[in-house]
Amino acid sequence: MDVPEARRARAQGARGRRRVVAVIGSGTAVDPACAGLGRLVAAMGFDLLTGGGRGTMEEVSRAFLETAARKGIVIGVIPGEVERMNALERRIGSAINFELRPGYPNPWVELAIYTHLPDSGPEGTLRSSRNHINVLSADAIVALPGGAGTESEVWLAKRYGAPIVAFGDHPTPPHAIPLARTLDEVSTFLAAALSTG
Repeated sequence: MDVPEARRARAQGARGRRRVVAVIGSGTAVDPACAGLGRLVAAMGFDLLTGGGRGTMEEVSRAFLETAARKGIVIGVIPGEVERMNALERRIGSAINFELRPGYPNPWVELAIYTHLPDSGPEGTLRSSRNHINVLSADAIVALPGGAGTESEVWLAKRYGAPIVAFGDHPTPPHAIPLARTLDEVSTFLAAALSTG
């Protein structure tokens, strides 16, 4: 069963299920499209999911949270590192240290989902990356320009069959995903993707 089929099966009989839009992109740079995109997702009544860090994630979250008529919340899936993971898995030892990366979560995240998953960037497709959670938890994904981490999330979205579109200043959208050139095109994509999910 692919991701859209699994979502449809899970949603049958669910009451008041929330719709989640993931926005992925650079953890350092801010694309000019961030603020408009954050406001659009908020105005459409969806929840916003990001990786909870800086750059695109922070700017989209800020714009979303500052939208007066929003109904959704800002969700951040936060990377973390557990020292001595092998000891934890074997249930030996008593003290386990959990470390967050600097800058996580950004101040606009309302619901932080802390993970023990440290990998990102070029390692973003590994099972030890939160990117799987981001992709599988979203009903639709909008990819702003980014680096290796964004590319790995796009690759995962394609493999899982998750609805995804590129937006913003992409020279070439990764993995041949469709490009929305305007916020109206993003709105049309989200309305179509979330009406069937």
